[in-house]
Amino acid sequence: MKIHHISTEEMARLRQHYPHAFGRTPLQRLWLTLAWLGFGAALLFSLNHLGVNFTRIWNGLDRMGVIAGGLLPPSSGGAFKELFMALLESIGMAFLGTLIASIIAAVLGFMGARNIIPNWIFRFSLRRSFDFLRGVDSLVWALVYVRAVGLGPLAGVLAIATSDIGTLSKLYAEAIENAEKRQTEGVRASGGNRLQVIRFGVLPQVLPIMLSNALYMFESNTRSATILGIVGAGGIGFHLSDRIRAHRWDEVGFIIIMIVVAVFLIDLISRYLRSRLIHAGAGKGRQAPSSMIEPH
Repeated sequence: MKIHHISTEEMARLRQHYPHAFGRTPLQRLWLTLAWLGFGAALLFSLNHLGVNFTRIWNGLDRMGVIAGGLLPPSSGGAFKELFMALLESIGMAFLGTLIASIIAAVLGFMGARNIIPNWIFRFSLRRSFDFLRGVDSLVWALVYVRAVGLGPLAGVLAIATSDIGTLSKLYAEAIENAEKRQTEGVRASGGNRLQVIRFGVLPQVLPIMLSNALYMFESNTRSATILGIVGAGGIGFHLSDRIRAHRWDEVGFIIIMIVVAVFLIDLISRYLRSRLIHAGAGKGRQAPSSMIEPH
């Protein structure tokens, strides 16, 4: 049996092309060990600092059992109409807040896109403002606006809009930057000015994505709006927190069922519309760009 000896150069080449076949290097093993130690230290610190222990969890299961038993059978407490109107109020908060955010974010998204505004200083400053707006949770914004404009749905609408402006602006800017260049170049070659390039070259590509993201945010904001009422922003969340404080668990169960059903229906409709918009966007992307503007 003939044994083939591998030269040092060939071994180095094999290590370069197939590094996983030779196992980890000592340096890689050291970094992996340090990573696991860091993970373990972070886990132990979190469990200890936050007071998480199985004894407290086990003792809390009895109380959770009592609460869960109180949720059944659910009851409206004779206030179905009031609760239903409050639920519509929460949905309205989510809709109006998302609509305001989508309109403002559409403008800011174009201003924050690299292929629209080449000035990196302006774009960097704008992008960081997006990070600030979306970095603060809508619940915190609700507390701020409740203090500023008073109790009621207006604070919830402003809180949702403020948080969503940062998120949607970032998503819109990234979608605009990833728009296909051939379509914009086709509009420009047909004699289109800068505004026409944006209108006929970029917008048809990104509009379905923008609408799809807005629908997803509306779906998410419907859930958020129920929580904002707890801090005084109106809607079904106010009634939910009121029943919890009064230990009226059967009514709490009824409100939870109402919220779940509403979120499920909105999710179903939103998913259908987003699917249609995505397919519509794919069809528009295949159209010839020169047909989008009239010849001079």
